[in-house]
Amino acid sequence: MRLNVRHTNTAVTHEGGPAFGHLKPLDQLRRSVLSCLLWEGEFYEDGIAIADRITETAKEVDPLELSALAFEARTQFNLRHVPLLLLCALAEKRAALPHVVTEAVASTVQRADELTELLAVYWRNGKKPLPAGFKKGLAKAFARFDAYQLGKYNRDGAIKLRDVLFLTHAKPKDEEQAALWKKLVEGTLESPDTWEVGLSAGLDKKETFERLMAEGNLGYLALLRNLRNMEQAGCDLGKVRDAILARRNGAQRVLPFRYIAAARACPQLEPAIDVALHDAIAELPVLRGTTVVLVDVSGSMECALSGKSDLSRMDAAAALASIVSGETLRVFSFSSGLAEVPPRRGMAGVDAVKRSQTHGSTFLKAALEKINATVKYDRIIVVTDEQSHDGICDPTSRHAYLINVASAKHGVGYGKWRHIDGFSESVLRYIAKAEDADL
Repeated sequence: MRLNVRHTNTAVTHEGGPAFGHLKPLDQLRRSVLSCLLWEGEFYEDGIAIADRITETAKEVDPLELSALAFEARTQFNLRHVPLLLLCALAEKRAALPHVVTEAVASTVQRADELTELLAVYWRNGKKPLPAGFKKGLAKAFARFDAYQLGKYNRDGAIKLRDVLFLTHAKPKDEEQAALWKKLVEGTLESPDTWEVGLSAGLDKKETFERLMAEGNLGYLALLRNLRNMEQAGCDLGKVRDAILARRNGAQRVLPFRYIAAARACPQLEPAIDVALHDAIAELPVLRGTTVVLVDVSGSMECALSGKSDLSRMDAAAALASIVSGETLRVFSFSSGLAEVPPRRGMAGVDAVKRSQTHGSTFLKAALEKINATVKYDRIIVVTDEQSHDGICDPTSRHAYLINVASAKHGVGYGKWRHIDGFSESVLRYIAKAEDADL
């Protein structure tokens, strides 16, 4: 057997196009993680295969890099479950020092229910002992949550919050916290005033929603997700509209495509939702010069984000395209062909992208060659699942970004392209910061 031979890149996309096949483990993990709703299938791969690849790839990543990625996925990309899978992989790495695991768990867990979810993920293939650093991290995170947060997520699941307390031997910081935990253990902890508690107790829907809005106790994501329920309950839509426009209680953590879902659920409130989305756009940095945005509208992008969602990766991609802020902006879509789209903002921009052409094949290289030949740009941003039939070509500007919105193993946006994963508006903030720092 000869070893001194020329090696060729044999990696291909799911559509058979040439892909970039020499990724470092961390880069491979990022592309699998930052567009991933864990255990949800995608167009080309099922959710279990993606989760298994994440677990295997994590074994090859440095513990500190793995810890940082888990924190980034949870806090910047607002992902819920895949960061927990990364924490489990970190805990099982022999090279991971206990204090690294402790700090990673303590900082990444953001909600009280993630304490129980993290244990459920760790024991998904059967119960096993918890590493010391893992236990300490859970205990440290547990101590951050107050009566409201513990009461809200004190649910009757297979693993309960009090189970976490017993397993980790967490120590209360003072007598007040000791009394709180005693109530949790004894089952006497009061339920907080939330819409879920109110409705499960049989309270009037209209009265409950309107009271929580008036008191400022309804989270913004909960507001957007319950628009249809409020409309059907006969809530005063003027009050609902005011709450949408106010953008309080966590609006900064609402992903762009959530506005699309809200508008579909309650079309008559779309004007207010669109104003709120425009307000969110106004908070984003403005990119200097001429920006080209190229959005994938091929058939594979019609894949639903999750089994319970009627939103697709095309919705997420179109939402990102509709919030790009640039001095001069040109927007295109690509599938079997290339189509220029009016650079509209908000809901109008989403509709323009999605209706621009038939959702067929994925000819990215051909679309880029046409743009390169006809458009002079300072930067180009491509939003795609990367499963190109014909690969990719080089950009004509050094500011070239490919935003990947799927978790497929192989992609094309590397080399002279700056590869970014995820469908959060954080990717647009990253572009502005990268250019400001001239990275």
